[in-house]
Amino acid sequence: MSSLSRREFLRTGLAAGAIASLGGPMGSFPASGQQAKSAGRPNIVFVLADDYGLDDVGCYGSDRHKNRTPNLDALAASGIRFERCYSTPLCGPTRCQIMTGRYPFRTGGLTNQTAGRPLSKDEYPLARILKEAGYDTCHVGKWRQMGETPGDWGFGEYVTDPTAGGWYWQKSYTKNGQLVETQEEIYYPDVCHEYAVDFLRRHAPKGSAAKPFLLYYSSHLVHGPILRTPDSKPGETDVTALYNDNVAYLDKEVGALVAEIDRLSLRENTLIVFSGDNGTVGQPNTIGGRKINGVKGTMLEGGARVPLIANWKGVAPAGGVLKDLVDFSDILPTFTEVAGAKLPQGVIIDGRSFAPQLRGAKGGPREWIYVQLGRRWYVRDDGWKLNEAGELFDMKDSPFVEQPVPADSKDEAAVAARKRLQAVLDKLSPTSGKTISAEEEAAGKNRAKAQRQKQGQKQGAKQGKRKAKANQQTQP
Repeated sequence: MSSLSRREFLRTGLAAGAIASLGGPMGSFPASGQQAKSAGRPNIVFVLADDYGLDDVGCYGSDRHKNRTPNLDALAASGIRFERCYSTPLCGPTRCQIMTGRYPFRTGGLTNQTAGRPLSKDEYPLARILKEAGYDTCHVGKWRQMGETPGDWGFGEYVTDPTAGGWYWQKSYTKNGQLVETQEEIYYPDVCHEYAVDFLRRHAPKGSAAKPFLLYYSSHLVHGPILRTPDSKPGETDVTALYNDNVAYLDKEVGALVAEIDRLSLRENTLIVFSGDNGTVGQPNTIGGRKINGVKGTMLEGGARVPLIANWKGVAPAGGVLKDLVDFSDILPTFTEVAGAKLPQGVIIDGRSFAPQLRGAKGGPREWIYVQLGRRWYVRDDGWKLNEAGELFDMKDSPFVEQPVPADSKDEAAVAARKRLQAVLDKLSPTSGKTISAEEEAAGKNRAKAQRQKQGQKQGAKQGKRKAKANQQTQP
């Protein structure tokens, strides 16, 4: 365990460096000469935002945030924007799917409460695959609800924290298995950002080609509690304004990270991928004046349909917009192929690589995606969706409308879709895999609700103290 004063903290660069590197929009740092495009294996930077759906991103048509995400919009404009990417509806199962490339009924990572059950010894994690292929691996930010530590799952170094919620103005975090405590509050997303920047700098080319790396940048933003950022107006308490600040700060972090990759001449040999772990919380925002159907935690389109932006300078076609279906089991095989590694033998990997699309080829897009949360699931293809209850939906107006189709419908297209999608579910056979009882699922939800309330009360008390302190400082 180590303890730092604020002065020592600033001197180490874990705050000052973060603030400096977050100083401007993407591309504000002058590049020192781009590294020639390597014939070798590219670096991979995967940025995962928390509780961040399509309706929070300008380039996806968000009305509310259309001018608040310039760096993400620029990343999409110079890369590829996937229009139909699906996570799971909650943080924990999504993270399991990223690390394993396998659906929840195979791993047991069915809900937030069971996402810690899959063990690294029983899976073949993404980071381990790349590490065995010669990559350095680093994780920064949110790890929970996953079990064990990032180190156990194949990350050679990491910065993380103890919570599945937001971890913002705090006095502690964990670095490579050691608790770090500070005497004064630090803004934890800045700590994660600066560690990521330091990792990049240690892998910048110096004379000869540096070792390739995987950087998993797992931001807590914009998960609740919604608190002020370092850029918020002093004394701001309006939740809407603070949420806008959090969206803007996330975008600023992404811009600063990309700018650092540029500055270090790593850009042309680095694949940058951005996504969100599930849909937006609470009321959905509008896209072109229409509300997304569903939010985080629901089995509606807005619960799991998330942004996916890929940027690989000189390789991925700039300005590409793809309607290919993608789900989060695809991340592991995609990164494995990009890295020139091999998928593990004797393990069922549900994902399908979209690496060819990243290189501008047509590839072999999925015909369907699968989404599961606990005892509920659905399979969805280009125009239809079928769930565990046998309910069929016409998805031609998604993500805004999911039109129920009567069970006795004689419409030829609907009948064919039902038969086709039921065959997929029969082959997957979720009921024959790992399950959770209704009672266990309900108890887990109640525990999670109590934990959120407790955390909210604690954060509210801390915010009240800050406000009182600020009022005292402004009094004559």
